[in-house]
Amino acid sequence: QVQLVESGGGLVQAGGSLRLSCVASGRTFSGYYMAWFRQAPGKEREFVTTISWSGGSIRYADSVKGRFTIGRNNAKNTVYLQMNSLKPEDTADYYCAAKRGLVSTTWTEYDYWGQGTQVTVSS
Repeated sequence: QVQLVESGGGLVQAGGSLRLSCVASGRTFSGYYMAWFRQAPGKEREFVTTISWSGGSIRYADSVKGRFTIGRNNAKNTVYLQMNSLKPEDTADYYCAAKRGLVSTTWTEYDYWGQGTQVTVSS
């Protein structure tokens, strides 16, 4: 059974940092794109960032560019999201996701999802 398990969420003041982790298990994710999405209360799920298997292809949403960094450790089946200079508008549930094939920023195209981790940024 495929599992993606996120951790690292919490409450932080504006300007602070958090590091999210997502550990994948149940299959090999060789060739898979890994991504982070987020969903704030009352809003649609939105793309944050994605990274290819090799790490050579990375995309960010404009809203997080320059503040967030995605990385992955394939030996540990883990993907990370370093979030710096956090803003109250970053408050959301953050989800890890995986897909094969082409890069995508559309959440409906992802095959596997974690349960989410909550990030709250206070002003």
